[in-house]
Amino acid sequence: MPAEDRPPVPPFTRETALRKVQAAEDAWNTRDPHRVALAYTADSVWRNRDTFVRGREEIVAFLTGKWQREREYALRKSLWSFGDDRIAVRFQYEWHDAGGQWWRSYGNELWEFDGHGLMRRREASINDLAISEAERRIRGPRSDEQRGAGFPLR
Repeated sequence: MPAEDRPPVPPFTRETALRKVQAAEDAWNTRDPHRVALAYTADSVWRNRDTFVRGREEIVAFLTGKWQREREYALRKSLWSFGDDRIAVRFQYEWHDAGGQWWRSYGNELWEFDGHGLMRRREASINDLAISEAERRIRGPRSDEQRGAGFPLR
């Protein structure tokens, strides 16, 4: 396979879509912007909340700033739907700001992939809810036993 291939590649089945979602969760939980950016095409376009990003260089800059602001970021993703070259996910992540306030961010993402399995388009809608330390439930990457487990709506 060429170096740019990121299996699984479209067309997606339920099994391969689930693997793609878990791979994305695992990568984002590293909080390594350079590693995460390699899953996207060189000219990938994003809408993340009210921010628009284009290309890997801007992805790295965006994620670097994000993880400087969103401290101790820990993410869960869940497959919502899939098609030939598209996947929809819902997600939740928790983090705290510089002042120590914890947040749970809820959202949905729409993903579109090229034939090499690289994401060429990502649209994310996200809302934040202030939570207390006691309300936290996402503490780091999933263990092997937790992989594929759902998470509550609230």
